[in-house]
Amino acid sequence: MKKLFYLLYAFVFHFCRVFPQKKNRVLLISPHNANFCDSLGAVGEEFQRRDGYELRTISRRDLAFDRKHPLQSLLRIAGYFSVKIYFLATARYIFLNDNFMPLAYLNFRKSTVITQLWHGEGAFKKFSLDEQLPPQIREIATRCCARYTYVVCSSPVVAEINARAYNMPRERVLPLGSARTDCFFHADFSGEANRARLRERLEAQYPACKGKKLALYAPTFRDNPAADAKILQSFDCARFTGQLGEAYQLLVRLHPQIHAAQGMGGACDVTAWPNVSELVLLADVLITDYSSICMDFALLGKPCVFYAYDLAEYTAERGFLLPYEEMVPGVIAQDFDALLAVFAQERFETQKLDAFRAFHMGASDGNCAERIVDAVLNGGASDG
Repeated sequence: MKKLFYLLYAFVFHFCRVFPQKKNRVLLISPHNANFCDSLGAVGEEFQRRDGYELRTISRRDLAFDRKHPLQSLLRIAGYFSVKIYFLATARYIFLNDNFMPLAYLNFRKSTVITQLWHGEGAFKKFSLDEQLPPQIREIATRCCARYTYVVCSSPVVAEINARAYNMPRERVLPLGSARTDCFFHADFSGEANRARLRERLEAQYPACKGKKLALYAPTFRDNPAADAKILQSFDCARFTGQLGEAYQLLVRLHPQIHAAQGMGGACDVTAWPNVSELVLLADVLITDYSSICMDFALLGKPCVFYAYDLAEYTAERGFLLPYEEMVPGVIAQDFDALLAVFAQERFETQKLDAFRAFHMGASDGNCAERIVDAVLNGGASDG
C-alpha cells in the first residue's frame, strides 16, 4: 500500500515538473515536527531575513483531519497531494529533517539542491543507513540518501560517521552545527528576562511547578507499540512525586512517535508544549534514556540522568555508534530505585559534559543557520 502511495505521489510530481523551476523557492519538509521548532524552522527564519526568497512548507499537519472542520481538512489534504507537490517539483532549495520516503521515487532537476538537516545531533545512537533496517526499507532509504546534495552535521568530529550513515562522499557532509541550537546563544531567548517570562507561562499552565526545581523526563521511542507502552509503565511518576515532590516537579515530554497514554501520577504532561527548547531552557535536570535531547543539556552544561531500564534490548534492536556506558555524560540508572537514589542524593555526575559537548556539538555557536544557508547558496562553501 505504501509503495502505491509513493508511486502516485511520483506521478503527480513528474506531471508538475513541466512547470519551470522557481530559483528563489525554498521548501521545508518536516514529516514529524509540524511546529518547525527545530533546525528546519531556524533555516527558514534565516531565509526570511534575506530578501528575495519564497518559503514553502510540507508537514504532517497537512494530512491532519479535524472533524470540527471537515471541509477545510479535506481541502488541505487535497492540497498536500497537488499544490504541495507542485512546490516540491519547482523548488530550487529543499531542506528536510527526517526520512521522507516519497523522495526515493522522485527524479529532481540537476539544479535542485536537497539538504538533510536531520532531527538529532552528534553520533549517539545509530541512524539512517547505520540502523538495522528491513531490506525493503533499506532500499528505499538508500535511494532517498542518493537524492541528497548535502547533509549537515553538528560537529567536525562526527562528519565521517554521517558520511557513512548517508552513504555520501565526505565532502558533501557539512559540519556547520545545529541551527536548532542557535537560540541558546541569543539573549532574546536564553536571557534572564525571557526565562522569567517562560517560567511564568509554565507555572500559569502547571501551578505545581511553583517554587520547585524542574526534572524533565524525555524518553525516546522504541520502534514498536508494545515497547513504547512500557515506557511510562517502567517510570513510576507517582513514586517519584511522592518521594521527591517537595523539591522537584516532574515534567514528562513524550516523543512524537510515542502514542501510549496513561495517568501521570502527579507529573505534568508537557508533551504538547510547542517548543521543546523552552523546556530545555527551564529544566534543571534531564532524565532520558537514548534521546539526543541530552545534546541540548550538555550544550547548556546542565546535568543529565540516563534511565536505561531496557539497555540490553535497545542495544540489540537499535544499537549505538559508541559504547553507551562510556559515552553518556551522566549517571546511568538501570532500575527505578537507582534513579530515585540519584535524585535523593543529588549525585549528578557532570564531569563528562564538556568533552561530550565538544565531541557531538562542537560546531554549535549561535551562527549555524547563517552558515548553513551561506553554504547551500554557495555550493557547499560557507562564508562563516
